[in-house]
Amino acid sequence: MHTDNPTALTSRLLEAIEHDILPLTKEGVSKGNKIFGAALLLKSDLSTLLAETNNELENPLWHGEMHTLKRYYEMPEDQRPPPSELIFLTTHEPCSLCLSAITWTGFDNFYYFFSHLDSRDAFAIPHDLKILKEVFNVEPGGYRHSNEFWACHSIRELAANCSQPQQFDEQILKVATAYDALSEVYQQGKTGNSIPLN
Repeated sequence: MHTDNPTALTSRLLEAIEHDILPLTKEGVSKGNKIFGAALLLKSDLSTLLAETNNELENPLWHGEMHTLKRYYEMPEDQRPPPSELIFLTTHEPCSLCLSAITWTGFDNFYYFFSHLDSRDAFAIPHDLKILKEVFNVEPGGYRHSNEFWACHSIRELAANCSQPQQFDEQILKVATAYDALSEVYQQGKTGNSIPLN
């Protein structure tokens, strides 16, 4: 199984963000949606089954992960691998809504690039941490990253623990730079949009 090779897995996760999620997110942000996206990859060969991005202008529940799950369940059942055969990839550490959705739909994992702290501090989108604190009384990083339902992994930590972490420096910088630019576009255009928590 390809998930047993950290170097191949890290490389493929970064590639999927850059080539599968990011183009969709650029289009979504140009319309006024947030910068979050997700993809589902087959564990067997790390190919992308589905990629999506935030679509909160259509429905405030369509976060990147939620919109991906919506599209996943719209697939014909005979073409939809079970969650146990999939990797759930997110650009940003999932909020409480998306954490719950990943759990309820039976995924046993997720991998994220940016953390909740990045969402708050680098992207000026603090809602994830604020909701966790105000509604659930959970401090930043306080949810259980490995539990009965799933284990989550930071892609940057995965890269740092590979035998030659420097091989990912260029990919990581490219992804981070692209999202910094998208964040500026979103922040400049969010005033007056219909997203309740913008």
